[in-house]
Amino acid sequence: MNTYLLVKTLHVISATIVFGTGIGIATFMFLGHLSPDPAARAFATRITVRADFLFTLPAVIVQPLSGVVDLSRRLCVE
Repeated sequence: MNTYLLVKTLHVISATIVFGTGIGIATFMFLGHLSPDPAARAFATRITVRADFLFTLPAVIVQPLSGVVDLSRRLCVE
């Protein structure tokens, strides 16, 4: 597999992870905050922050980096 396909694949996978985890985590947070129990709200918030840190943050870091690499390769070729 050449470098272009590897970078492009990482870019698409990170975009999918950002979108998917964003929707899932937002839904979990929303449903958690519908509970009248403050402990349930705190639990939903705590898990949401952890999930964002573990899953979304690495993808958010990879996304612009792979985009810059892809863009720089395209500009060098043209």
